[in-house]
Amino acid sequence: MKLIDRFGRDGAFLFRWRSYLPLLLLGFAIPALFQTVQVEQYMGAALAHAWVYFCIAVSYLGLLVRCFSIGFIPAGTSGRGTKRLRADVLNTTGMYSIVRNPLYLGNFLAMLGIAMSLMVWWLVAVFLLAYWLYIERIIWTEEQFLSAKFGQSYDEWSARTPAFIPNVSLWKSADLSFSLRTVLRREYHGALAIAAAYFCLETILDLGIERQDWSEWVVEDHVWIYLFLTGSMVYATLMILKKRTNLLSIPGRE
Repeated sequence: MKLIDRFGRDGAFLFRWRSYLPLLLLGFAIPALFQTVQVEQYMGAALAHAWVYFCIAVSYLGLLVRCFSIGFIPAGTSGRGTKRLRADVLNTTGMYSIVRNPLYLGNFLAMLGIAMSLMVWWLVAVFLLAYWLYIERIIWTEEQFLSAKFGQSYDEWSARTPAFIPNVSLWKSADLSFSLRTVLRREYHGALAIAAAYFCLETILDLGIERQDWSEWVVEDHVWIYLFLTGSMVYATLMILKKRTNLLSIPGRE
């Protein structure tokens, strides 16, 4: 099989399962947690906690990038569909004017924060390599589709716009106004996913590996419980509003 054909086949497969494949990285996180204990002891509790809070900020920065990208786009683009590629309109304004793949950039930051929070260098290295191999093929497949559909318009936009590292000097205001309802309708999954990831890793680390007493952990590390419960309540509320009402629906938006 030609390399270009393999890229196309792999890209189509990864596009379809792109929401679930990152979960495979959890298999590397478990052994890394045993090293996290040693690193925390070396750094001290105060510095270790400060680092984790910084990593949480990086993850939610990724979610913010996604929200800021999605809030301006029209219907028929950047969907969550996994069966096939779809693009009725070529996005070239807003976040798409400074980087071609702002949603994947947001995903990268969200997952990078989680990987860094364990304070194990090789886990971050594995994540960077895996994400690059994973996203490169998806982007290649999407670019082939967009180039075939939009032709010269896409080629000109892609020639001036970086694929992954934003160039803010290229900023062009979006054609549509920002829609908070569109963001709430589409991105409630992300808030829970980030909160759940940190909650699960901290629970495994503190209760499973370090064998902390449950009653003491609830008092000392209650922030993780609050983070998870808040994410869960936001998720449940927005899911109900999306599924059972039209409060978050706007004509002409995704």
